[in-house]
Amino acid sequence: MLVDLSHAVGAYLVDVFFTRLDGWLILGIVAQGLFTMRFLVQWIASERAGHSVIPLAFWLFSIGGGLLLLVYALYRRDAVFIAGQAFGVFVYLRNLYFVMRDRNAAPSAA
Repeated sequence: MLVDLSHAVGAYLVDVFFTRLDGWLILGIVAQGLFTMRFLVQWIASERAGHSVIPLAFWLFSIGGGLLLLVYALYRRDAVFIAGQAFGVFVYLRNLYFVMRDRNAAPSAA
């Protein structure tokens, strides 16, 4: 039983990651990698500061990963994935706008 399950899981993973390997899968993996990097960047910045910090790179990785994942979702025709990524990209762009606006206002306030 365990051998059959192990074989089935192995066959599934080979199918998903190797048999179906194409440019779209590579795009999806790269997009997910960019999206995941934002968490690493945010975690490192917060650890260094000793409190929660959201650096500019977090928003840049969010936008890059979100846009690529949206393209991937559009290709896959996944309505839930499309809606989630489209809304997320809007939020990331809006937050980047606030960051840039505040950075531009800071020198004039000083």
